[in-house]
Amino acid sequence: MKNDGVKNLEQILQEHPFFAGAPVEEVKLIAGCARNHLFQAGEYLFREGGPADEFFLIRHGRVALEIAAPGRPPAVLETLGVGEFVGASWLIPPYRWSLDARAVELTRATGIDAVCLRGKCEADHDLGYAMMKRFLPALVKRLHTTRLQVLDVYGKH
Repeated sequence: MKNDGVKNLEQILQEHPFFAGAPVEEVKLIAGCARNHLFQAGEYLFREGGPADEFFLIRHGRVALEIAAPGRPPAVLETLGVGEFVGASWLIPPYRWSLDARAVELTRATGIDAVCLRGKCEADHDLGYAMMKRFLPALVKRLHTTRLQVLDVYGKH
């Protein structure tokens, strides 16, 4: 089979840092839940309160995580880039986004369908545990970053 530079979803996932070291069989299972997306600058990947039905692996571009406040411009909590993931609300019921995610520039991402992946994780608890081990370190790091931001804003006397 000729490889003309076009990668399939399995190859794309295998090369993404989120799946570094993942067994080929695991990536193959997850690829069945994946599809590619292209977001223009300013376009939202998702909005607060909407259904958390997918998470995204950033392959190109940057995405701002924002919180909307009435009468104010959105506050950017963090800007994520190549090699990172966007969206963890798909993990916890009621599966609703708790913030907005907006493409800062042209962004290519691979979306993983949450219902599909949750079903595969329920059927294969080893897969579910492997996914949690991939998500939790990044979530803890983001929580720490947010904590430092809060201290920077409110810790000054």
